[in-house]
Amino acid sequence: MSELIDNRSRRISTLKTIIRKLHQGVPPDDVRAELKQLVRETDYGEIVAMEQQLMAEGMPVEEIQSMCDLHSQVTRDVLVQLQPQSVPPGHPVDTFRRENAALRESAAKLRREAAAGNLMACRAAWNELMDIEKHYQRKENALFSCLERHGMTGPSKVMWAKDDEVREKLKAVARALNEGPEAALAAAQSAADAVTEMIYKEENILLPMALSTLTEEEWAEIWHTSPRYGWCLVEPREGYRPPEPVLPDGIRLPASQGVQLPTGNLTVEQLTAMFSALPVDITFVDADDRVRFFSEGPSRVFARSRAILGRKVQHCHPPKSVDVVDQIVSSFREGRKDVAEFWIDFHGRFVHIRYFAVRDESRRYLGTLEVTQDVTGIRQLEGERRTAAPAGQPAAPRFVFDADAMLKTGEHPLGKVQACSSQLAPGESILIRSSFRPAPLIAMFESQGFDVQCVEREGRNETSITRRP
Repeated sequence: MSELIDNRSRRISTLKTIIRKLHQGVPPDDVRAELKQLVRETDYGEIVAMEQQLMAEGMPVEEIQSMCDLHSQVTRDVLVQLQPQSVPPGHPVDTFRRENAALRESAAKLRREAAAGNLMACRAAWNELMDIEKHYQRKENALFSCLERHGMTGPSKVMWAKDDEVREKLKAVARALNEGPEAALAAAQSAADAVTEMIYKEENILLPMALSTLTEEEWAEIWHTSPRYGWCLVEPREGYRPPEPVLPDGIRLPASQGVQLPTGNLTVEQLTAMFSALPVDITFVDADDRVRFFSEGPSRVFARSRAILGRKVQHCHPPKSVDVVDQIVSSFREGRKDVAEFWIDFHGRFVHIRYFAVRDESRRYLGTLEVTQDVTGIRQLEGERRTAAPAGQPAAPRFVFDADAMLKTGEHPLGKVQACSSQLAPGESILIRSSFRPAPLIAMFESQGFDVQCVEREGRNETSITRRP
């Protein structure tokens, strides 16, 4: 059983199986040895995916929280140590890292002074560490909220709880300092260990994951939001500035005023409503690669914020997608292509994405039009329908998710299902297909007043969540 497991989904599955043994009481050294033998190496994304799959399969968050320090310790030998990604001075990640360096020094000082029985110096080090609240507040309220948009709910569920443990341990230091050197030493060592363990998780899991996931727009949002929480031990450096939106001046027309087009005349109100009613999402990027327009339908596949208007399109995608964006735009600008299309399984939905080069009559490049459509329901059509659906016939689910497919990519379905549930009108539903019964999800939506049904068909569970009238 010494073969190298090099397939991501198999590695995650193997990680999960071995980590379960840790929860069952197998000694950490035995688990560590088995990981080194079977997995050899893993990365931060696979560890996060493993924990999210355990939660999806019903393992209580509290159990994962209680064991995540052991998860971290036994996986260190197989975790690939990547060179920290460079960011500009003052970038939110730069500030988090510099704060962690200062916190690491303060934690070491707390250990050292407690061991020496120097309670005054120990209290000074503890006072420095209490500044960690600002660091945790920014992480929990600014960073976690952006990660959750991408379906990454594990950090906010588990790491936030571990932050609270650090807070409690630091409070315990304050009490122990009044009880004498022996009590202070035990409390200080426990608190310092918790602080440095969280620094390790941030530096090796959370921040690399965030850098590979969040867009420039989201980092700009975090940067703008951060001052309200304050800074921990160090001040942000000068250097980073979010890209400023650049839009040409336009004419704001009254909603009732018409716009004359080559094939007709529409009011601004009619034109806006038409864009919103389209069964596709459209986004237009001009010849300078800046986002100029996007439609606002009720069920956009990919969320858009008006903050992207005027931004370079490259800044509106995660770093791993920028090369593909550049290739498409360059091929259109150079006249080598007029269309590019993709289809993906996105949160259990089959999504068709097409890009069209927009040109004038002389074929001068004006920009790129992105057209995105959820074609899950269309792919399931059979035969013909030449009349309207009979009254009372159950409507097709508005959203369909394959939980197994999502978990294989490291994404927990709960966050996306929660987001989509807020868009349901009375009578509309979400369908979730899975190889397991999603008991935590069922309980949560039943407690919120939804009609939830779970049936087994051909060896798989189909869970329907319907908003009651």
